Amino acid sequence: MDSEVKQTKYIFVTGGVVSGLGKGITAASLGRILKERGLKVTLQKFDPYINVDPGTMSPFQHGEVYVTDDGAETDLDLGHYERFTNESLSQGNSVSAGRIYQDVITKERRGDYLGATVQVIPHITDEIKRRLRKLAPGNDIVITEIGGTVGDIESLPFLEAIRQIRQDEGRENAIFIHLTLVPYIAAVGELKTKPTQHSVRELMEIGIQPDVLICRAEQALDEGTRKKIALFTNVPIDGVIEARDVDTIYEVPLELRRQHLDDVVLDLLQIEAPQTDLAEWSRMVERVKNPSSGTVRIAVVGKYTELVDAYKSVQQGLIHGGIANDVKVKIEWVSSERYEAGALERHFEGFDGLLIPGGFGDRGIEGMLMAIEWARENGLPFFGICLGLQCAIIEYARNVCSRTGANSVEFDPDTEHPVICLMDSQQQVTTKGGTMRLGEYAASLQEGSRVEEVYADQEIKERHRHRYEVNNEYRQLFEGSGLIMSGTSPDQGLVEVIELPDHPWFIACQFHPELKSRPNRPHPLFASFIKAAAAHAAGSQTRAAVGARE
Repeated sequence: MDSEVKQTKYIFVTGGVVSGLGKGITAASLGRILKERGLKVTLQKFDPYINVDPGTMSPFQHGEVYVTDDGAETDLDLGHYERFTNESLSQGNSVSAGRIYQDVITKERRGDYLGATVQVIPHITDEIKRRLRKLAPGNDIVITEIGGTVGDIESLPFLEAIRQIRQDEGRENAIFIHLTLVPYIAAVGELKTKPTQHSVRELMEIGIQPDVLICRAEQALDEGTRKKIALFTNVPIDGVIEARDVDTIYEVPLELRRQHLDDVVLDLLQIEAPQTDLAEWSRMVERVKNPSSGTVRIAVVGKYTELVDAYKSVQQGLIHGGIANDVKVKIEWVSSERYEAGALERHFEGFDGLLIPGGFGDRGIEGMLMAIEWARENGLPFFGICLGLQCAIIEYARNVCSRTGANSVEFDPDTEHPVICLMDSQQQVTTKGGTMRLGEYAASLQEGSRVEEVYADQEIKERHRHRYEVNNEYRQLFEGSGLIMSGTSPDQGLVEVIELPDHPWFIACQFHPELKSRPNRPHPLFASFIKAAAAHAAGSQTRAAVGARE
């Protein structure tokens, strides 16, 4: 039963001391709990960087770019928001300082300010507040995460804006949750509260008094430590919440619920809502932690493997595939450059599946091609995503269709066999930011194909982020050699899915299925891939047992 809230309420999540404390997971977890209690909740991320969006930022610095249905290139935290709440978000849910400043400057050039001197206060802060309030209609609660840490100069306009929102809306309609670090000093065996005190003091200097503290700590917060934190930060003791490391991020809602964070929040916001026990979520977490059907080993071969966050949604999609099959998924991140250099010869013999994720540029491509060739020839389940599909096409052209030197024009503009080419819609594009094929597009699946069986449907919609595609001039060659173009755009103009029918599991797609996978609703491609990997693992065990007897 949905609760009735007369006015939209706001929850602001900030962070202090250091970055990476888990603001996104905390916001997403709270959103999940409040949704379970019958409330309509949406989440929003404010990023203080001047880039308009993260689309052109390095994955090594920023992690993956998460794409929404409407084509917004966003921060990876939006992936957490969607996965935890099972809600699709959009352009308005991810806002950068760059976009705020761009909008204000556009208005100034248009003359909207009637000759006024444009300043951070009120013009920038008013634009931030407008973006906040834009999400209010239809929602009981808007949870907004402020990127960066307290003290960052770039974050100050956002902090000032949320201070004003509290002033505008009233204390019962806007609250502040602050994440902070409580380090444990092993040499003295003691938790230190000073960083938290200083962080809160910085917030208070700009007019924000936190209502709730989420304290990241290696050790449990004893009652004395919680009382000390409460005393020096003016936060009630029931608002001092412990956040320790857990086995899986999906445990976080359960931990926050155990400490009654939702009760504290709803009391502050003066909302009455039915209780929840998160029973379904708890069962899902148990399947993640204690699967009953063994383990599969998956090799993810990519160019950004030094930073797992660059493939955050792929990682989660694989975990979701494990949930669907009640198996543990052990992921090994393999640098395609290392494999290319011969450092990992015969490396994939111990794995049950190979996945090639998305990416841009020619670095490490030859290593990916070598890995795909090994998987194709040795019957290892293979899953290619975006760049993974393009690499599968190149490998097949070279090694099965005898097109020596076949390549993508992205990697070799002068290749004799351009099996991957620039999309027609991209021919006249000269700028990089926000100009790719982005967002949700439909695809038609071939009747009787494996991918149609996986989806149990012939018409699907998936999210995209790419400029290059399979060259249609080579489609007849590929299909004549045994490679099936099993998914296309509705007009047949773009190849969306390829597969090998005589292989245990060999599927690659141009879209990004990981962006639609949820822990309580695993994406069918990830579920099917992990099922095939589990079958491979069982076969390997059988072969090993037979070999031992012989």
